Amino acid sequence: MAPGAKTLATASLRELGRMIRAGEVTPTQLAEHALERLEGDGRRLNAVVTLTPDRALREARRAEEELRAGHDRGPLHGIPYGAKDLLATAGIPTTWGAAPCKEQVFPYDATVIRRLEAAGAVLVAKLAMVELAGGMGYDHPNASFTGPGLSPWNPNAWSGGSSSGSGAAVGARAVPFAIGSETHGSILTPAAFCGVTGLRPTYGRVSRSGAMALCWTMDKLGPMCRSADDCGLVLEAIAGPDPNDPTTADRHFRYAPEHARTGGFRLGVLAGATDDAQPEVRANFLAALDVLRDVATLEEVRLPDLPYHAVARVIIAAEASAAFDDFIAAGRPADLTAEADRVLPYTYEVVTARDYLRALRVRRVIARELDALCARYDALVAPTLPSVAPPAGASFLGVFRRPGVPIGAAGNVAGLPAVSVPNGFGADGLPTAMQFIGRAWEENRILAVARAYQERTDWHRRLPPGFGG
Repeated sequence: MAPGAKTLATASLRELGRMIRAGEVTPTQLAEHALERLEGDGRRLNAVVTLTPDRALREARRAEEELRAGHDRGPLHGIPYGAKDLLATAGIPTTWGAAPCKEQVFPYDATVIRRLEAAGAVLVAKLAMVELAGGMGYDHPNASFTGPGLSPWNPNAWSGGSSSGSGAAVGARAVPFAIGSETHGSILTPAAFCGVTGLRPTYGRVSRSGAMALCWTMDKLGPMCRSADDCGLVLEAIAGPDPNDPTTADRHFRYAPEHARTGGFRLGVLAGATDDAQPEVRANFLAALDVLRDVATLEEVRLPDLPYHAVARVIIAAEASAAFDDFIAAGRPADLTAEADRVLPYTYEVVTARDYLRALRVRRVIARELDALCARYDALVAPTLPSVAPPAGASFLGVFRRPGVPIGAAGNVAGLPAVSVPNGFGADGLPTAMQFIGRAWEENRILAVARAYQERTDWHRRLPPGFGG
């Protein structure tokens, strides 16, 4: 008898792989199950742009044939996944979440898509996103032609952006993992709001060839999964140098949990990280620190006093203006969904070359200072966000624009890896989360800390209310 929906919904990638190899479920059954859940919960949460059943079933049948023949491609072989709709997929629309690009089709696959296919993973859907990955400066959850992304934990709340569909699809247990992108919070935010684990890799770890460019020196692609262990498995499949993306580093990543420490960690807890947080975010973070004390020594640390948010804003505005120069010059922002997005792109022109160069110079100081700080610890620890998800109908200006956790801007400016893990629930049953930030190229280290926490808690295995089994 095939495993039930709840068994499939809580299974890790390793567990799903064991089921496939034991003959308990086939890749085709997993693909069909994912397509069914995406058609139901995925569309209800505005998480889906395009289902890819023809490609999914073709890849799933190939996985079955290969495994029967003894050709095992590894832990992702036969596992379904979804991709944020800024990754090119041959012959399938790649809309960038924007109405003016709804008919856009590329004749090739992005490098990440090709690498996942080589690992035997099965693409079942292109997932929704904030239009142009938030590059037009959105201030409301409705900034997507598929509608505002909704949290699987409360359909009245936002799923986060810009990888809204990736977070919601994994959180709703429609797919075991998805690929998102982050420039300034776009993996960690939906991971937190949807109760999943999201990994932002080091800048240059994963090729962006075939991905929409927003900010060339800050864009990063990474996995959103059920657990930190799952994130490590996916990262190994997609990481590595790529001649088609000269910003990738000549470094190969091997996920090695069997050689990782399980305790004795040294963690730096960011001072003041909960000062502006909601009470439930603060309480859950403090409770999580108590769990971590079983495996780590904790020290309070302070970030160097540097203009992280200002530097991030200037770099993103300058590079987005260049990336979308033709789009803006042609007046295409007028056709975007969110009203604010139709206006803000034109303000990017006020960012001068002097502003941009100054931001780059300060960025070098930020990277140097953060590297010195991170070198003292296995990870820095902070809440992922100071609040639970805001209402899906609310403007960020009144709800979500609060001081926040500065390590989010700092880590993205410096290109550092981070992993967000769920650590409890707050108002209206919405998830809270904390993040572990590490030194560049130290994904294995922060994943080890995250795994140690998840081995002692079950927040990442909880199912959304009303989950249909």
